Amino acid sequence: MVSGNISHASSKPAHPAQREFCENLRMLCSYYRSVADVCRKLNLNRAQFNRYLNGTSKPSSHTLERICDFFGVEPAEIYLPREHFHQIVQVRPKQRTERTVFSDHIAHLQHQSTGKFDKYLGYYYEYYKSMSAPGKVLRGLVRIFLHDGAVYHERLERFPQHANLDQTYKCKYVGGTFYLNDRIFLIDYESLTGNEIAQTILFPTYKNKVARLSGLMLGVAASSQRSIACARVVFEFLGKTIDVRKAMRLCGLFDPNQGEIDATILKAIDNSPHKDQNHFYTIPL
Repeated sequence: MVSGNISHASSKPAHPAQREFCENLRMLCSYYRSVADVCRKLNLNRAQFNRYLNGTSKPSSHTLERICDFFGVEPAEIYLPREHFHQIVQVRPKQRTERTVFSDHIAHLQHQSTGKFDKYLGYYYEYYKSMSAPGKVLRGLVRIFLHDGAVYHERLERFPQHANLDQTYKCKYVGGTFYLNDRIFLIDYESLTGNEIAQTILFPTYKNKVARLSGLMLGVAASSQRSIACARVVFEFLGKTIDVRKAMRLCGLFDPNQGEIDATILKAIDNSPHKDQNHFYTIPL
């Protein structure tokens, strides 16, 4: 049973479903050593989690999904009458344990990144040689942000019509961002079509202010062949807040010979093999 104290409000939640939620959440926490242990594994603020327990605050839909996924239950089930809910949980101990193992790993990675992204939060232009339009440079927009104590990112790409694509379209990648052993990892999937998972690994900067970050991106070309490709990439910091619409209008595919992309960026994203290297490497800027 749970050790440590679970905060109770001076008055119970007025709504019956909310009361059931609080009781059911307390019961789920009782399978762990303490509420602090649950918060640590979920990477949630302890004071905020206590407000969920005593009914003075309701989790957002995203946070509720995280909590339920951690305990191995569905969001609709956690609002059931406590007797019914207890019966459901009792017959699913194995499922709860298995799902918690994977949640623990992700929470551990997020916890390791805590506090290391403060100066990296904000907007960037990303530059790399397009995987679907050979010879062109793609400029996309990236946002790295904090949500519920964890760091996430969005990558937005805009492809105007050209010889290899019959229409203008956009790609939106969403995913988790991690800082591990002096490297920045971005793992995401294309959320509009759901047909790709990509990974980007960047060198951090040791300056007080972020300017440019370099690294490698591994992904799949948006073409019928769906070729697997690796490309050198540069992130150029724009600021904590920007005019997103104006920034997106400047995204797209560019001819590297037209002078629209900075020469130092073009050099950094040149995918020519380096001398005496047996693998595809890149270096920090």
